[in-house]
Amino acid sequence: MDDFDDLDHRILSALHARGTDPRVASAARGLSLAGEHGALWFAVGLVGAAADGARRACWVRGTALVAGAHLASMGVKRLVRRARPTHVEPRVHTAGRHSFPSSHATSATAAAVAFGALGAYGIAPLAAAMCLSRLVVGVHYPSDVAAGAALGALSARLGARWMTRSAHD
Repeated sequence: MDDFDDLDHRILSALHARGTDPRVASAARGLSLAGEHGALWFAVGLVGAAADGARRACWVRGTALVAGAHLASMGVKRLVRRARPTHVEPRVHTAGRHSFPSSHATSATAAAVAFGALGAYGIAPLAAAMCLSRLVVGVHYPSDVAAGAALGALSARLGARWMTRSAHD
């Protein structure tokens, strides 16, 4: 094991240990469930579209960016095929065996960037909590989460101009 892998394991172990507190474990499991397949973020985008009629199309396109980022993470995951951590006991079931990148982190960060561009700044702290929850529940290495967050941010940023264009452009 090289130094980077050792650091990945140690950080995961330290954050996973925080899940021994039942309140922390419950919150992390709840975030995992809500973030499965990007569901929480799609719901936020659709609520935003319904509530903000003047920018409905922007919210719908932002939601599409989140979906695209999530799909991209699933594609990368199938190519890389990194196994999930085995040195900690997972606190949730996962949809697949592969770990890199974290799709939860990808869709959460894409939502924070896309919806933040529309003024929904409260999404960022929830997205950060989602990212940390993947470590607390023990199903990703920190590098999986960091890569997922980078992919999500890049995906949303690349689509920002398309997302925020007005219907008259």
